[in-house]
Amino acid sequence: MDRFIEITDFHDPRLDIYARLTEAQLRSSHGIENSLFIAESPHVIERALEAGCVPESLLMLPKMLDGRERGQEILARCGEVPVYVAEEDCLKQLTGFPLTRGVLCAMRRPPLPEAEELLRHSERVVVLEDVMNPTNLGAIFRSAAAMGMDAILLTPASTDPLYRRCIRVSMGTVFQIPWAWIGEELTDWPEKGMALLRRHGFRTAAMALRDESVSIDDAALAAEKKLAVILGTEGDGLADGTIADCDYTVKIPMAHGVDSLNVAAAGAVAFWQLCRR
Repeated sequence: MDRFIEITDFHDPRLDIYARLTEAQLRSSHGIENSLFIAESPHVIERALEAGCVPESLLMLPKMLDGRERGQEILARCGEVPVYVAEEDCLKQLTGFPLTRGVLCAMRRPPLPEAEELLRHSERVVVLEDVMNPTNLGAIFRSAAAMGMDAILLTPASTDPLYRRCIRVSMGTVFQIPWAWIGEELTDWPEKGMALLRRHGFRTAAMALRDESVSIDDAALAAEKKLAVILGTEGDGLADGTIADCDYTVKIPMAHGVDSLNVAAAGAVAFWQLCRR
């Protein structure tokens, strides 16, 4: 069977996986072991393939088949999976904007490590408490990977890092920096999660606006052998109980009367200052 399949109708059921299934449906449509996510652009798809993610199908603009180097590389690396080909007008209905990078890929979700396994081999980790905005989450992953953090742990109420928008904003770094859920139930955080961090020798630094805090350039922070940088949800920040349980409360000094940074921006500053390079 020819692996290249032309799609002319946006309502073609073969586009359901790309156009009509919700993120939750993608996770459940093929069962837990083969649940899916969508990767966009050659760059992101390549990072996912390098991380061992298995492709299910491709959706491409015709121009990606005309010998353009990256399109051909993606095709070669994806084996014999079906390749759905649709014109730009059709795909614009799917994305809401021109698909300038020309390709999407449905892929199986990779198996995740346990938080305990990551902590065993890390010295600098990020803990995200209930971070729900996929744009912020993607930006945090990108800066954590760029600044050399070892791993990211997410509380169960946080957004899934393999949501399509999060993957896109992260530029595929969700496949480069190890991550895991810190517990499975909402009640696992903070008590059980904090106990896990302490069991592996981590000191904890809550990024929060409090008068009783140390500056992010405090020498004691940099000297910690193992440090977990804990960031809270957009708007409300970290819960009071989480802050109280941490070894440090850390503040970024600011000028011009600015009182706070977006969580992704604050994370980038913290990772740069506190990572052991």
